[in-house]
Amino acid sequence: MATSPLKDFLVTYLMPEKCYERIVVNFHLNGPCLKFILNRIAGLCIILDIFLAQLPQLLKILWRGSADGLSLTASLLQLYAFSCPVVYAMAHNFPLFAWAERLITLTQAAAIIFLILRYRGETFKGMLFLLAYSGVMFLLGSYTVKAVASVLQASSLTALIASKGFQAGTNYKNGHTGQLSTLSVSLSWTGSLGVLSVSLQDTGSSLETLSHALSACLSCALLAQVLCYRSSTASTKKKSE
Repeated sequence: MATSPLKDFLVTYLMPEKCYERIVVNFHLNGPCLKFILNRIAGLCIILDIFLAQLPQLLKILWRGSADGLSLTASLLQLYAFSCPVVYAMAHNFPLFAWAERLITLTQAAAIIFLILRYRGETFKGMLFLLAYSGVMFLLGSYTVKAVASVLQASSLTALIASKGFQAGTNYKNGHTGQLSTLSVSLSWTGSLGVLSVSLQDTGSSLETLSHALSACLSCALLAQVLCYRSSTASTKKKSE
């Protein structure tokens, strides 16, 4: 018997077949099934954030030929936050497939920092930064003890929160978001909500959960700035042209 495309999609990506029968066919809002679906959606949001959030920002900078409005401090903190899990994985000898996506993310973040410096007329400084960063990552991954790697991993969330705060402050100071990618901010927002959802179920009202809640709030603030400052950003772009 042929199945509908909707059922194939939902059963493949969001829910087991028994939940499809209960919710879609019988219109019964089953608690465990709803929790399963929410967890699956949260996981997909986190994956999209990890794999894709930096790419639209990188492409927009290259397409526009400008990094106007992007905070260098925020980008450096973001790179630090992305680097910590990689150092932790290398220090604990995790297999490459377990953290390869993190390596892709931090590579894109490092490229964004280089482009920020390049479009500020500091290309040589950007090249030195990439060389220094590569050397530091090699040394940390090769010689960092597990205890130090654990401390770095624990500090990554704080760095990510600070990064969002600095970018939000820069947007407010400038009165526009410049070349900040709406798609990147949106993916980061959905990812932070997904992490918060998982954290609420795993740890309850802990300090870590509060940190994830703060990160999600700052992501909401960045998304609101991108949407509210859209007209100001467009006018600023016209003036620069």
